[in-house]
Order: sequence, then structure tokens, then C-alpha cells
Amino acid sequence: MPIIISPLDTDYYKLTMGQLVWKKYAEVPVRYAFINRTKAVNVAEFISEHELRAELDHVRQLRYRDEELDYLAGITAAGRRIFRDDYLEFLRRLVLPPYELWVQDGRYRLEFAGKWSTAIYWEIPALAIINELYCRALAGTAAGNDCTAETGRRLLAGKIGKLRAYQGIKFADFGTRRRFSRAWQEFVLTELKRELPGQFIGTSNVDLARRLGVAPIGTFAHEMYMVMSGIRHESEAAIRDSHNEVLRDWWEMYGTGLSTALADNYGTDFFFRDFRPDQAAAWRALRQDSGDPVAFGEKAIAFYRGLGIDPLEKTVVFSDGLDVDEIIMLYRRFSGRINTAFGWGTNLTNDVGLEALSLIIKATEANGYGTVKLSDNPAKALGRAADVGRFQEIFRHRAGEYRECRY
Repeated sequence: MPIIISPLDTDYYKLTMGQLVWKKYAEVPVRYAFINRTKAVNVAEFISEHELRAELDHVRQLRYRDEELDYLAGITAAGRRIFRDDYLEFLRRLVLPPYELWVQDGRYRLEFAGKWSTAIYWEIPALAIINELYCRALAGTAAGNDCTAETGRRLLAGKIGKLRAYQGIKFADFGTRRRFSRAWQEFVLTELKRELPGQFIGTSNVDLARRLGVAPIGTFAHEMYMVMSGIRHESEAAIRDSHNEVLRDWWEMYGTGLSTALADNYGTDFFFRDFRPDQAAAWRALRQDSGDPVAFGEKAIAFYRGLGIDPLEKTVVFSDGLDVDEIIMLYRRFSGRINTAFGWGTNLTNDVGLEALSLIIKATEANGYGTVKLSDNPAKALGRAADVGRFQEIFRHRAGEYRECRY
């Protein structure tokens, strides 16, 4: 069976972003590229080009079924329907653009170019495919051997046991892109739904949310800021303003129901300078995805207090390479000071005793310009050196402490 069998086997924020992109920026040309941040491992040594092409080709043949579109039509947040009928009709006809795959210096190069409104959907299925093919090769069989499954069950049980002691911890699965396998992710979420029903609040995986009857979770990713800088590239002031334009666009389309702002694309110091008081009052949450999570939480508390806003009316969503011990530490640190939630990724869905890789697919060009992610962690920065230097000046960004990307 192919690895991806439904176009809903993707992250929720691809669809929420996709609708805004389709409405306002459909024709913007973009390019995405596959990047392996685990330099010591060459996935081309584990995955045959024939297998990889077959899986990618299959994704381009997938189409939304009526019951899947009906499910999307029924999703609401804060009493507001999320997906418009005309966007759902666009999804019904969606065909992903061709991919570009070649070998350079013994390593795979994989890129996707096209209109933003169609190329945006490649990221999650392509990453899930590469990760599962790699894990199959590492485990030695297509489904994973018994030792792997036994180890994964034991590690999952240990996490569940630790979390039971902290009933206030609320977390969602963010692990589709780097999961051990599609079947394993479903097993993990089924266990979490049964064992931690008051703590496990949902999943970013839309297909599993539909089939398991849990909430789809997500808002937007770094690419919104990155691509917008290419759209608004006429001056340095326009590039700087492009950050807040993303927030304005998002609020106009979704309002309070999906008001979680990703804070680190150009560094959190810039974010807190750029996030207006009226936005801070209206938006429900901030998502932390790089740098020191404790420092971010303290900055968020100070920021809200400085505006006369009670931090306990707001939430910080931590989502940067979490494991269960870090989740517990952050919950204990901020309990009673600001609300917390956790987007738990690779360590949740790909912790079976094998090495997990830090693989990403990111927008590298938009509207003919190179894109940039500065991040709070230099290891997560993206962009050509000249572009990065320019953007650091525009956003008055200073690199934080280098932290190797575990996932």
C-alpha cells in the first residue's frame, strides 16, 4: 500500500494557510526545497530513487473524496466555519505541480516549484514519504520489526505514565512529517485518546483527526512570513511590514478562533516589537518554535504584563523538539503564570529506538526573491548568506545561542 493514501493525510495548517493563499496570493510563484539538517546521514544511501519517485508520483494522483470535503466543511472555531465552499471546490480539483528530483554529490535534491496555491501542499506528504522510507530501511522490513514495535510501545507507555501525574498538561500531536510510519502514528494517537482523554487535545493530522474523532489542530507556519517578504519586497520598509501583514491577513480571514501567532521567524525580539497592543489583546496564543523555551515564556509574560494584559488570559504553545521531560518542566515552570499547551512532534511519533532525522521542506524563493527565516536558533536559520545578512539588518536581529536540531 502506498504511504500516502489520502490528501487529508497532511497538517491542518496546510489547509488553513492554503485557503488564505488561494484567496489572496494564488498566482505568486514559489519554490520549496528538501533540506536534511542531520548532515551525518545521507538518506540517498537508504532510499532508492525508484521507490521515492513511485511514492511521489502516487501523491499527484490523489483526489479528495466527498466525505473528506464534507468533513472539512463541518469544521468550526469560535462559532465560525473555517473552510469556504469555493475553497473546498478548489481542493476537489487540486492537482499538485510536478516535483524535481535529482542526485547531486551523492545526495538527493528534491524541489517543488509552481503557484503558491498548489505547491504549498507538497511539504507534508513528501516529508512523511522520505521519513517512512528511511525508517523502513533502518528497521529492516517494510512494516518495522517486532523489536522496533516493542520498543516503541514501551517508550510510549512510559510517557503516558509520566503525563498522568500532571493532569493540567494539554498537548497535541504535531508529528506527521517525521513519523516512523502512518500506521505507527495512528497507533500512538489511538493509545493517547484512550489513556489520556483529558490531556490529549488533538492532532495536526487532518485524516487522523477525522477518523479518530479528535480535533484538528494548527494555524500557520513560517512560510507565511517567508513568502510574504517576497510579495512585499519593494523596499526594506515593505519587507519589515510584511511580517505584520501576515498577522492582519490571518485575523481578517479567521479571527479569534485560529489566533495563535508564530513568533520566531525574524526573532522573538522583533515579534514583540511588531505585535501591536490591539493584536496582543485580541489574539489568544503565541507559538514558540526555536531558542530557549523558558526565556520565551518569561518574555511573553513580561510583554503581556507591560500592556496591562493578564498572562493567564493567554497561552504559549511550545512546539520545538519536545520530549516528555521538557513538557513537564515547562508546565511546572509556568503553571499559574501563563497558560501552556504543547505541540509534540517527532519524539511522539518516531520514538521507537531508531535514530530520527531532522528533515524539512521550506520555501526558498517567493516572487523571484530568496526567502529568509532568522529564528531564535541559528541552527534553524534559512536563506542565502547575503539575504540573511540583509534581513538581520532590516529586522535588527541578533543570533541567539546555537542549539543543534534534534528533530
